[in-house]
Amino acid sequence: MDPFNEEDIKMYFFENRLKTFAGWPFDEDCSCTPENMAKAGFIHAPSENSPDIAMCFFCLKELEGWEPEDDPEKEHRSHSSSCQFMALKKKVEELTVEEFFKLQKERHKIIINKTGNDAISKFEEAAKLRRAGIVKTAMGEE
Repeated sequence: MDPFNEEDIKMYFFENRLKTFAGWPFDEDCSCTPENMAKAGFIHAPSENSPDIAMCFFCLKELEGWEPEDDPEKEHRSHSSSCQFMALKKKVEELTVEEFFKLQKERHKIIINKTGNDAISKFEEAAKLRRAGIVKTAMGEE
């Protein structure tokens, strides 16, 4: 992970997060507008079945099932209370280089943990299926 990678750091900035909300189902007369979502650190990450998935670019928490009255900051804090991006006391543009690198280090830890946990889950699922196949063979069910 290159801490200077432009793709890796561009989502720290509101404008870049806001650009991801093309096609967001809520845009006016509600709390979860694209602007409020982006302010709360979210990027729009829709799937085929769920057009309203939003993910924090920093803590990687995904939330869906948004209602017009949902406050993005409150939802983010309630579902990911330890998100350090939400805990920032100043704008990203005002961070010192040291503060930014500490933040980026924490973000990389989150990414590594998520990647590892996803790989473990896939392995465990594959092992479960393999085990079931072995049991079937041993029982003469195939």
